[in-house]
Amino acid sequence: MTDDWKRTLETQRAEKDQYFANDPHSPIPPAERESIDGLEYYPTDGDYRFELPLSEYDDPERVVVGTSTDGEREYLRWGEFRFTVDGEDVTVQAYKSEPGDDRLWVPFRDATSGEATYGAGRYLDLEPGTHRTADGKWILDFNEAYNPTCAYSDQYDCPLPPMENWLEVPIEAGEKTFH
Repeated sequence: MTDDWKRTLETQRAEKDQYFANDPHSPIPPAERESIDGLEYYPTDGDYRFELPLSEYDDPERVVVGTSTDGEREYLRWGEFRFTVDGEDVTVQAYKSEPGDDRLWVPFRDATSGEATYGAGRYLDLEPGTHRTADGKWILDFNEAYNPTCAYSDQYDCPLPPMENWLEVPIEAGEKTFH
């Protein structure tokens, strides 16, 4: 594995920092943007980057996910990823909004939630163009884990990670809590 993915990740983080600090569409309230020196991240760590097959379900189940404003959204539980973190076997569910979507959404909470990372959890978005290998595996890179917009302002309505994706292990990768 080359370090190209690390350089790409660092570039994405720098671009996100600029957007959050300067763009009028930033989820950070305008009064707080001037004090932004950049978001906080764990150091990039290859131990939290996995190339995995997705175990797709034969008949994906519709699940209702609660939101940060007591609403609900519906997703399809599309499949699961199985991997090991610090010697612990872990399974996370991957979701789609609609059957025809080609991207996957992996929301999760872990042992860092509410401490070093946002208490409600973080997200991974998996796009086939950038998160698929030549042999069809998915790249599940927790270094790309990010906070939902509701972590920056309560004006947003964010889906919360279902309990089945509440991990007991710490995922010390990706974005840390804001402030």
